Amino acid sequence: MLALRRVRPTVTRSLVRANSTAAPTASTASASDASAAPASTPATDAPAATETRGRKKRRSTRPQRPVLSADSPKEWSRPVAKGLLPAYDLALQVIREDARAIQAEEAELRNKLAKGAVPAEVREKEEKRADILAVMGKVNLPDVRWKAANGMADMSQPVYRHLVEKRWRSDGPLDLLMERLHQMNVIPDVLPDFHPSFDLRLTAPDMNAATHRAGRWKSVEPGSFVPVISTRKQPRLYTTLFDTEPQQYTLMMVDPDVPDEHNASFTTFLHWLQPNLTLPAAQPLNLPTAHTVYVPPHPAKGTPYHRYVVLLLPQTREIKVPGDAFRSYEARMDFDVRSFVEEHGLRTDGGGAHMFRATWDEDSSNIWKQVVKREMPRYGYIPRPDPYVETRKEKKYAAMVGRHASGARVGAGKKIAQTV
Repeated sequence: MLALRRVRPTVTRSLVRANSTAAPTASTASASDASAAPASTPATDAPAATETRGRKKRRSTRPQRPVLSADSPKEWSRPVAKGLLPAYDLALQVIREDARAIQAEEAELRNKLAKGAVPAEVREKEEKRADILAVMGKVNLPDVRWKAANGMADMSQPVYRHLVEKRWRSDGPLDLLMERLHQMNVIPDVLPDFHPSFDLRLTAPDMNAATHRAGRWKSVEPGSFVPVISTRKQPRLYTTLFDTEPQQYTLMMVDPDVPDEHNASFTTFLHWLQPNLTLPAAQPLNLPTAHTVYVPPHPAKGTPYHRYVVLLLPQTREIKVPGDAFRSYEARMDFDVRSFVEEHGLRTDGGGAHMFRATWDEDSSNIWKQVVKREMPRYGYIPRPDPYVETRKEKKYAAMVGRHASGARVGAGKKIAQTV
C-alpha cells in the first residue's frame, strides 16, 4: 500500500555567507512572507550589525612560583591548620619547648662568660659550647629550616650557616665538584691535593648562537661544556662562606691544556689573577681593578677540549706580585700553579674551586684575532710512518730485454731468473 505525501514547492535561494548583511532577493522575500508573518512589526528596524564578534582568545597564564629570596622574603606557614591534626600540634609544641630550654641555657652560659665567672682554663671550651648551643636552640624550628631551604638564610646567624653548610656537604654539590676535579684529572694536574671549605659558584650568560646576544645568566655546572662566546666577558663568581673569621684569598683561573710543541706535552696558561681579596658572604665578587686582566678562553683548532680551573685559595699573608709580572702573553705561558702556591704561602686545605670545559669553534678564532691579536696555531695528529713508502717508489714490473741462456730472445715486461 502506498502512502501519499504532499510535497512543498522548492524555493531557490542564492548562496549567501552566514555572517553576510546582504539584502534578501525578491523570491526569497516573497517565500518568507508567504510562509510566516511576524506577530507584530516593530516601529523601527534594528540597525544591521556591521562587524561580527569572533571567538575570544584566552590568555595563556602559566602558573609561576613566587620568587623567594632575602630581598623578597616570605614567612613560613603551617601545612596543616591548627586543631586539624593533634599529633602535629603536639610535635610543634615539643620542638618549641625544647628550643626555649636550650636558648635559656645558652643565655645563662654567655652571662657567666661576660661576668668572668668561668675559669680561664675552661673558658675556650665553654665558648665553643655556647656556639654549639646557639645552633641547637634554633636548628629544629620549622621556620628556620624553611628559610634555609628556600634561599632566605641570614648568614650572619650561626644556625643558618650550619644548615647551609650541611646541605652543601651532604646533598650533592660538594660531591659533584670533587668528582669532576678527580675524574678530569684537575687533581693532580693543577694541584696535588685540595679540600674546599666554602661553596664557589660560577654563572655565565646564555648566548644566542645565531645573534650572539646575551640572555639570562645561568649557573654553570662543574665540568660542563660552556660555549666560548659565553665566557668572552669574565664570568660572575658567587661565594657562600661558612666561617666569619676575616681572611684574604687569591683568585686565579688557569688552562692546563695548552699544547707545548717543543716538549711534545702540555703547559699551563694564566687567564686571570687577583690577589688579596676579601670575600662577601653571598654576593657576587666585586673585584677591583684586576691585577692580571682577564683573557677569555680561546682553544686552538685541532686541540682536545680544554679544562678551565677557577681557584680561590686562602692566604697566610699579604701577597705582593708586581703589576706587570703577567702583562704580556708570553709571561702568562708556562704558569706553574704549584710553584706560585709554595712561593706565596697559599693554602690548599680550604678555599673554593670550580671548573668547566670548552672546545674550539668560530668564536674562538675571533678571540684570537680581536683579543689575543695573534695568529691562531693549528694542531693535528702526526701521521704514522708508512713502512712501504720506498717500495711504492719502485715499479712493479721492470722492463727487461735480453737473451736467455739458451739463446732465445726475451720480450719486454717479463722477468726471467738467471740460470747458473
